[in-house]
Amino acid sequence: MGMTMTQKILAQAAGLEKVEAGQLIEANLDLVLGNDITTPVAIREMDKMTVKTVFDKDKIALVMDHFIPNKDIKSAENCKCVREFACKHDVTNYFDVGKMGIEHALLPEQGLTVAGDVIIGADSHTCTYGALGAFSTGVGSTDMAAGMATGKAWFKVPSAIKFNIVGKPSKWVSGKDVILHIIGMIGVDGALYKSMEFVGEGIQYLTMDDRFTIANMAIEAGGKNGIFPVDDLAIQYMKEHSKKEYKIFEADEDAVYDEEYTIDLSTLKSTVAFPHLPENTKTVDEITEDVVIDQVVIGSCTNGRMDDLRAAAEILKGRQCKKGLRVIIIPGTQNIYLQALEEGLIKTFIEAGAVVSTPTCGPCLGGYMGILAAGERCVSTTNRNFVGRMGHVDSEVYLASPAVAAASAITGKISAPAELGL
Repeated sequence: MGMTMTQKILAQAAGLEKVEAGQLIEANLDLVLGNDITTPVAIREMDKMTVKTVFDKDKIALVMDHFIPNKDIKSAENCKCVREFACKHDVTNYFDVGKMGIEHALLPEQGLTVAGDVIIGADSHTCTYGALGAFSTGVGSTDMAAGMATGKAWFKVPSAIKFNIVGKPSKWVSGKDVILHIIGMIGVDGALYKSMEFVGEGIQYLTMDDRFTIANMAIEAGGKNGIFPVDDLAIQYMKEHSKKEYKIFEADEDAVYDEEYTIDLSTLKSTVAFPHLPENTKTVDEITEDVVIDQVVIGSCTNGRMDDLRAAAEILKGRQCKKGLRVIIIPGTQNIYLQALEEGLIKTFIEAGAVVSTPTCGPCLGGYMGILAAGERCVSTTNRNFVGRMGHVDSEVYLASPAVAAASAITGKISAPAELGL
């Protein structure tokens, strides 16, 4: 009985020749991640331990991104706590105002995540790095504290679901539509504590930004992690961004999967998740009534990368956002912001009537930079649309791709680019 990609990575990290689903292991960690919300809790837990410092100052990443720049006294105190910890322990990869980004867009860009790594992060969307062939998963702050102190973590080896990706997507169908389609198909607990492994010839038509988006939302199907095979595109990305050595793991031909699904990209349509779960999906042509909106957010660790901004700009260029509609665009990192500026995308957004923010998680978790009032509706490229996720419990969040979000910004209702003649 063979092993999946994830199982092979975990076996190596545990120093074992073989692991099986359900087995408990202790694995060595290549990176431990925390942010301005979760790290202060981890620091307090680490203070209770007998260890005096972090296991490896180069293998800790602390990213100030949720409430940065600080929105209030509490967020300022949290960041001060992390800032002092990073200084005390000489943490190499500490990212703050001006040199930062949304953590899951930032770390791959900075070359801190590569194929074969075992990565934990005190943030549920740490599963993003599976796009590069790494095992990465979210943990609680206590596990983060233990990871920072020891460089190790306990795992129950996950079983896996195989998603065979075939076909070529049409113009405006992106990674966001792929993962929303999958979550709509299997449900928010359809991959509970399982590895979601994406394979097939259709992957060649998915950009790295598409793959990051898909892996990012594995957790929204309950997945322990999402992971892609390492192909030429992934290798090119790692060579361009990282000096770290990477290691490629391939699933055995006789690897065991709990389930297998085929996703034909050529048949997918722009997809929207209606309130209040990511599984509550409809394709745009299934929406029979006008869903009038008050706000659009394009950004987040899910969709704040260059592909996302370019798609939005292509739709917004030469057009005006609907009068009375708030459109907020948040580049994922400072480098992405700068590149968007150099390509003229920021000018396009501002001329269309949108506001552009410094990188921040901000509105995604109801933090700031776009909180919703009672009765308001938002089309957002973020990853969750739970009750009260972006503000008032009586507000509504509709998850969509940057293309749908941009088209909706023009019409003032949920719309596909085709409705604009695109």
